[in-house]
Amino acid sequence: MPSDAVTIDHPKHPLHALTTFELRDYRCQLEIAIKGISPDAAVQAVLRAKLDAVLAEQTERAKIAHG
Repeated sequence: MPSDAVTIDHPKHPLHALTTFELRDYRCQLEIAIKGISPDAAVQAVLRAKLDAVLAEQTERAKIAHG
């Protein structure tokens, strides 16, 4: 596992107000951060919860877009 610190840019708006591209970029940052830390790290659960929220928002948008 890489030992370099990973920086996550916290969104300036709630998830529902982010553009598709901002949401995608935030998801990528979270996924990279999760891969870069130990699975037993306390922050892992926090990052996974944030990632789950992003995935839920993306799923909801896909449902709306596809009727």
